[in-house]
Amino acid sequence: MELDTPNALYIKRLRDLYSAETQLIKALPKMQKAASNDELRQAFEMHLAQTERQVERLTKIFEDLNISPKGKHCRGMEGLLAEADQLIGEGADTAKLDAGLIASAQGVKQHTKLLRQTLSAADEADRLLSKFAMSSANRAMVKDGGEVAADRGVATLHATEGPKSQKNSASETARNPATERGGNAR
Repeated sequence: MELDTPNALYIKRLRDLYSAETQLIKALPKMQKAASNDELRQAFEMHLAQTERQVERLTKIFEDLNISPKGKHCRGMEGLLAEADQLIGEGADTAKLDAGLIASAQGVKQHTKLLRQTLSAADEADRLLSKFAMSSANRAMVKDGGEVAADRGVATLHATEGPKSQKNSASETARNPATERGGNAR
């Protein structure tokens, strides 16, 4: 998949998050079993339930988009979980093992948080581009007393609700290169 559009990046990040979360679903029961502290085991159980709900939400998003959730394997999550697995296999004493499991779980949480933030940024970029596309489309669809103000080649629709204030006219003139040169913005 080429990442030549915000939508492609958004889908890639969705798939990365899906991969990370499904890997986590497989690893958390093992981490829970290895923990010696009851509260830590309960925390892993709660984390597993949250992760399962997250995968359900992601699955619904993929269904709504009519695309497969399958993508590249999230190597970042794989590495973090391999460290936790190695820790479990080393047979450390219970206090050290619990501390290591906590550190591993925190690393996993930070990784998924970063993926979600990246996804949120991609989503915001998509929203901005959609907004831009809609405002550009308005150039050809100005009706009912609306007017288009060209701002560095980008069209935006200004609906008129009565006479313009001098403040609005002045700010539009200052932003509009055609008006600054003495030309007509329309």
